[in-house]
Amino acid sequence: MLRPKLPAMPQPTGRLTPPAVIVQPTTITPAAPVPPPAPLAPAPSRSTVQLTPGTAVALVGGGTAVVLVVGAVLVSMLLAVAVTATSVAVCAVVLRSLLSQERKH
Repeated sequence: MLRPKLPAMPQPTGRLTPPAVIVQPTTITPAAPVPPPAPLAPAPSRSTVQLTPGTAVALVGGGTAVVLVVGAVLVSMLLAVAVTATSVAVCAVVLRSLLSQERKH
């Protein structure tokens, strides 16, 4: 049958010599000691957010508005899918009845 032909590994041509690496010794001299850094000034504290009754009502109102808008968008998308599915089902029933009447004649 068919036998695959394995490629031959090419042999290097010419003489290969490793590159000459010259390592020269170096002397290590200790560096002068570094003085410790000066202490940093304390960072200014953050101001705390105080929740007053007015801001609490505004936050609740904003959250309610967001939930209502997102809910309305999701319900409208669900309604669009339901209307599309109903119209496709009606089209399928009409085509089926048309094709069955054509076979009878």
